[in-house]
Amino acid sequence: MERHFDHDLSELKQRLLTMASQAETAVNRAIEALTTRNYDLAIQVKQNDEILDRGEVEIDELAIRLLAKAPLATDLRLVMVAMKISQNLERVGDEAAKIAKRARDLSQEPPVKINVDLPRMAGLALVMLKGALDAFVNRDSAAARALIPRDEEVDALNKQINGELTQFMMSDRDSIPRCLNLMIATRSLERIADHATNIAEEVVYLCEAADIRHTAK
Repeated sequence: MERHFDHDLSELKQRLLTMASQAETAVNRAIEALTTRNYDLAIQVKQNDEILDRGEVEIDELAIRLLAKAPLATDLRLVMVAMKISQNLERVGDEAAKIAKRARDLSQEPPVKINVDLPRMAGLALVMLKGALDAFVNRDSAAARALIPRDEEVDALNKQINGELTQFMMSDRDSIPRCLNLMIATRSLERIADHATNIAEEVVYLCEAADIRHTAK
């Protein structure tokens, strides 16, 4: 019984790591499609979104089997955290698919003649996602805690970029549909950073048995 539990717990960790890798890849490719105006890559990202959907379902099914075996408190936290992280990773995949959809549409239109700091915002969101996942792998609550305040940087950049795009649309009405696509993409990046924050908070809970979601970090 104990051997079976340990085997299933190991499988749960492995599936979660696989899903994490797939989510990171999806975000990287979506951003690449957006910045390089790569239509084919954008289509590929959208088509691959269902892989993360299946991953979440499989992890939930395995987690339910583990919970039925009445694990120790430390194992129970890991199973619960795995379910929550997989949910956030699935939503990261959804946001990557949204960015890819905007990349697909924008690749078929002339470029918007405005320089906004989208690459910096994308870079920050990716650093947060990777950092949160690394903190989970390494069981590093200090790294997870240090990561959480960076969400404010992404929020500030989102606000700045949206302000710049709004001003540009006012001076160039023909650019409105393309600027709105960019705004939707930046909103997705902001949400990816939110999901990275959620994952970091779950890492703190896993390591410290402390729920910091609604408290000062």
